Amino acid sequence: MGRHREFDIDTALDAVTCVFWRKGYEGASYADLTAAAGVERPALYSAFGNKEAMFRKALAHYYERHLEYIPEALALPTSREVAAHILENAVDLNTRFPEHTGCMVINGVLAGSDDAEPIRQILVEARAVAEAQLRERFARAKAEGDLPETASPETLAAFLMAILHGMAVQAKAGFSRETLKAVAAHALSSWPVRASSPSAGVAAAR
Repeated sequence: MGRHREFDIDTALDAVTCVFWRKGYEGASYADLTAAAGVERPALYSAFGNKEAMFRKALAHYYERHLEYIPEALALPTSREVAAHILENAVDLNTRFPEHTGCMVINGVLAGSDDAEPIRQILVEARAVAEAQLRERFARAKAEGDLPETASPETLAAFLMAILHGMAVQAKAGFSRETLKAVAAHALSSWPVRASSPSAGVAAAR
């Protein structure tokens, strides 16, 4: 019979995820990863595979553990509520942990060496999937009459993603939660709504 691993896989994955979140893919060394997980390098390889495989598992863990608010938002009744829920939770997540601020998807690899290109592509694709989900949701909002005829679902999805990416970078740079909340509120103040839509009165009241 094989030897049982002497560490908890879930705890180790949490630790590894935090290292990638804080340092990005290339910035996270094996020394960082093994120290955080509390195991030697062979045990880490045995549990998670090489560094690329480890990052993929950490990214999946990050989505499952920390981005549950996105599907929650997509199920809300109006496009403005969708945007508000995402922005509010993004501000919270970006500033919740002082030791790893920002967003792991943004921190992972914005630009890197040729060796990191597969990881950069993974993150590009992840962001593209998120934008496509928003675009589809906003197209439905327009079809339902929640958005005015002049609204562009493509532009609104790109706008929201741009704000989210910018806030993640700002959080990593040390911007305060209060500042990011103000940025989110300003973004929402320009959100298009039909005069007769249920969210119009809410938007005017805020």
